[in-house]
Amino acid sequence: MKGRAKPLVDQVLRKIGEARELYHRLILIVGPVGNGKTSALQEVSASTSAPLINVNLELSRRMLELTERQRALQAPKLLGEIVGEAIGELVLLDNIEILFDVHLKQDPLRLLQGLSRNKTVVAAWNGSIVDDHMAYAVPDHPEYRRYPIRDFLVVSPDLPGGRQG
Repeated sequence: MKGRAKPLVDQVLRKIGEARELYHRLILIVGPVGNGKTSALQEVSASTSAPLINVNLELSRRMLELTERQRALQAPKLLGEIVGEAIGELVLLDNIEILFDVHLKQDPLRLLQGLSRNKTVVAAWNGSIVDDHMAYAVPDHPEYRRYPIRDFLVVSPDLPGGRQG
């Protein structure tokens, strides 16, 4: 895993510098499960002292006492609090699958873009890149999402050097 994470780490560190100039300071590490995204985030955290947040764990912990409707209404605010409480201008997000939960009725990319107005956000995105679009899940899956690559930076083992959309 470590060998695969190193090129990703280098790409992410480069993109962090580029993101400072952008309206949305969002960098997504896009790739399938098991391709080194978490290892890369751990190494970036170690080299930058940026906090690494497990979104599934932190967000679900804060939503435990809420009804399904309250969760859908409160998710953006709670996620904003989680990121806002993180120290520094850079925050790393892993395990973001909860944002795609159909019961939460959220647009995960829009949520991440909103967070990236106040801090540089690097998030691991389990998915793929096909024809200048980024996907989460497969087309028949209820959580499937597909977005054009624009208004954020992408780092992927499938894209040497990363790219900006």
